[in-house]
Amino acid sequence: MELKVKRLNTDAKLPCYGHPGDAGLDLFSAVDMVLEPGEAQAVPTGIQTAIPVGHVGLVWDKSGISLSGVHRLAGVVDAGYRGEIKVVMINLSRGDFVISKGMKIAQMLIQPVIEVSVSEADSLDDTERGEGGFGSTGRF
Repeated sequence: MELKVKRLNTDAKLPCYGHPGDAGLDLFSAVDMVLEPGEAQAVPTGIQTAIPVGHVGLVWDKSGISLSGVHRLAGVVDAGYRGEIKVVMINLSRGDFVISKGMKIAQMLIQPVIEVSVSEADSLDDTERGEGGFGSTGRF
């Protein structure tokens, strides 16, 4: 499968795999910026993509960045979207987080999508779990 990528400026870095066999393509910042504690910002990558129909780009944290308390928020890039990919990041740490142009800020997994039809139902089948939600499986 091929992922077509358009640079919006000559400095923008194309997504790439860090190692053979990696699941996620690294995404890079196209700007220098600072995220203050508690601040959320959309970080531009300087690229547009043409994700193949029947697939989606799912944007996930880079583990090293998340260890410092900075996470990505939104994370779905639909096949029909042709705007600039921006990574919404939030700083949950107590200090400023400096983002440098060209820095890896997130990773994107390209995955198949199963389209479903939605139908309203009067009832649903019973399961062992039922309506058990948060904490329903216990701690140990």
